[in-house]
Amino acid sequence: MTILGVESAVFGVADLAEHVRFWKDFGLSLHHEGADEAVFQVASGSRVVLYRHGDPRLPAPDPFPGDGLKETVWGVLNAQELDRIAASLATEVEVRRDADGTVRCVCPDGQPIALRVWAKRQVVSHASPVNTPGSYPRFNQHRIWRTRAIPKTINHVVFFSADYVGSFEFYERHLGFRYIDHSKGTGIFARAPGTFEHHSIFWVNCDLPIAPDHFKFMHIAFGCDDIDEVMLGANILADKGWKNASMNSSGGISRHRISSAIYYYCDMPGKAGEAEYHADTDYLDDNWIPRAWDFRFGSLLWAHNAPPIFRGDNVPWDMTFDADRASFEPYRKTKPGKRPVTGKLAEITEDDEHAL
Repeated sequence: MTILGVESAVFGVADLAEHVRFWKDFGLSLHHEGADEAVFQVASGSRVVLYRHGDPRLPAPDPFPGDGLKETVWGVLNAQELDRIAASLATEVEVRRDADGTVRCVCPDGQPIALRVWAKRQVVSHASPVNTPGSYPRFNQHRIWRTRAIPKTINHVVFFSADYVGSFEFYERHLGFRYIDHSKGTGIFARAPGTFEHHSIFWVNCDLPIAPDHFKFMHIAFGCDDIDEVMLGANILADKGWKNASMNSSGGISRHRISSAIYYYCDMPGKAGEAEYHADTDYLDDNWIPRAWDFRFGSLLWAHNAPPIFRGDNVPWDMTFDADRASFEPYRKTKPGKRPVTGKLAEITEDDEHAL
């Protein structure tokens, strides 16, 4: 079953004009705009689709109150694969099919998803070689100078789940997603089988103090060519008046240990969640061996303003291989619901949210 990644991220919003302004400033290309909708597109062909609340094209019932990503549309390689996935899903959840062939359902955790055949585009990137004191492949030449961030892919989406182990296993059973890494007690990273980016989706544990007690969208990440593009994007967003979501948590522009990715988060309007610039992530295939680690280790490599819980000599470097998924068992649930938070997880505060 070959899922090629996020074909469309469908948002429900109250102030359509403000969201259009945000995505233009973020660097996305406006493909279409009407009275009740706007569609942006990146180089891979992935789309950000904006509808006003109450639009009949949005999932009903609404999966969570307020603005945010209401439906994730996964792109599928061909019609045969789509039929196979639809049949698999139908063994566990109610499935419906639109006139255009799009398959829709609601996952057990409350996430509405759709699947359709997608002709994903090849992305062309331009990045400068990196010089070091002992290796200088960029010899007698200058770096590429950029004028703004132009995201080219949707790398991943992130949601809160009341049963994050169950959320991953549903995707694995029916969509063929690969287990990549487990931040113990915090969440599971999974990769769509037709992609190579470290993860296509991450489910965050609703048991955390920073989390709601129900399914909800957290953030969406867009692939950029290099750190220069991320820094430019951050500066432009600040100049346009958009708030850096990481200012009091993961320190602005930083790098995740777990995926090696350079990142920068920005709040969307209407408390809709966060948009992330993403660069230099790990790329993987099915030879990857999943890992499990203490949540404090996996979060940050460097950041000038990171919370103390994520840095210092007491952060455990206890990453272990986890092909047998033994790390899942303490966090497995038979049904969604909150559990008492104990131990180190109880130390997380709202300021630590974006560092996860």
